Amino acid sequence: MSEQIEILIAEDSRIQAKMLRRKLETAGYSVRWAENGKLGLEMTRELRPAIIISDIEMPEMTGYEFCEAVKSDPELKTIPLILLSTLSDAEDIIRGLHVGADNYVTKPYDPEYLLSRVSDLLSIPLGDDEDETELKVKLAGKQYTVKAGKQQVLNLLVSTFENAVGKNRELVAANQDLSHARDELKEKNNDLTSLNSKLENINQRMEHDLSAAAKIQQSLLPSGTPEIPSVKLAWNYSPCDELAGDFLNFFPLDDRHLAAFVVDVSGHGVASSLLAVTVGRVMTPMVSNTSLLVKPSDNDAGKKIVAPADVAYELNNRFPMEDQGNLYFTMVYGVLDKQTQEFRFVSAGHPNVVHIPAGGKPRLVETADMAIGWIEDTEFEEHSLQLEAGDRIYLYSDGVPEAMDHDLEEFGDDRMLESLTQTSKAPVKTSVETLFDAVHQWCVENGAKDDVSILGIEIAE
Repeated sequence: MSEQIEILIAEDSRIQAKMLRRKLETAGYSVRWAENGKLGLEMTRELRPAIIISDIEMPEMTGYEFCEAVKSDPELKTIPLILLSTLSDAEDIIRGLHVGADNYVTKPYDPEYLLSRVSDLLSIPLGDDEDETELKVKLAGKQYTVKAGKQQVLNLLVSTFENAVGKNRELVAANQDLSHARDELKEKNNDLTSLNSKLENINQRMEHDLSAAAKIQQSLLPSGTPEIPSVKLAWNYSPCDELAGDFLNFFPLDDRHLAAFVVDVSGHGVASSLLAVTVGRVMTPMVSNTSLLVKPSDNDAGKKIVAPADVAYELNNRFPMEDQGNLYFTMVYGVLDKQTQEFRFVSAGHPNVVHIPAGGKPRLVETADMAIGWIEDTEFEEHSLQLEAGDRIYLYSDGVPEAMDHDLEEFGDDRMLESLTQTSKAPVKTSVETLFDAVHQWCVENGAKDDVSILGIEIAE
């Protein structure tokens, strides 16, 4: 495009907004982003966009309220506005007409379909003098007054029809698949006994292989707790299945620096476990030009410690979600300078690090970066904690705060911090074991539904 067309996005989800923005910018549009409808209205009045795309469920001002405010303003009413909605029933369509929406796209949406709707709306602009028809509609016990011009109604109904056609195609395809599967099932019915026997043999072989793989995975974890001057370490780890999507490790990078990390891969099973192990093997202190953690250098005794934020950036580009079967992982990775007692770390979509000052109360160190593998070339923020003798930090997977009891109530951050408070004067190993036992006791009736990993680090006095 010779001159970029500007689009305004109103979306409270930072991740969804970033992904949508990238798609639109790749298509040649200029994009601004508002975190909610109220801010979106202010930005619309400040600089008129060519088109608006708004989510419905947002804080401060919903998408419906935002749309109604735009369409009630004589200076803004001709701006086409697309609502991103689940649109589960007819009432949603009437409500869209009620507030003046020009189009809707059903979540989850195909980005190419959304781009086509944007293009179509821009090609047929709404006129200032378009005749409006006022209709009163009663639906589900509610009265709606619909004011909309013919083009606006047509746009919304066309998008409704297109969504219905798309869902119908999906249903037809699913029915065809079901019919085909039923025919195949009839053909294979006579061989069912033989197939069951083969399946049993395969399952036995798989159980044997999974058991062997689990032993290999366990062998890659830290072997005990090594004696490291000026630092005390303790850890515990429990997979919810034979194979885990969690992985943790710690090791010296040189005489001065200690590295530690916890990785949590999405999902469960062989694929998640394989990715966890692969990441764990990549995260080694071996010095080479391709190393993630330590690179050769003319200074510093021939070693250069890679900053944690740069490690996360490189991992994000090496393990894109599209190439890993739609798997991604969260991670906390940090480097402790034993001389200065500074802990520099990055937290990519991972639960917050816990810091317990010597003699003080535990606190969560707030971070807000995306998981590894979602969006290429994502920049990650590096954080720093200046520790003192007696200070502790805890790295853990979400299997700790998200463990659920028989009523499906989560263990939560408060119970985790309470457990760490009660054992703050006990050895760090005792505090890790106590927290680990508390988590498993919490979900003892249903069993843990996720892997549990905990790593505690204390600055020795």
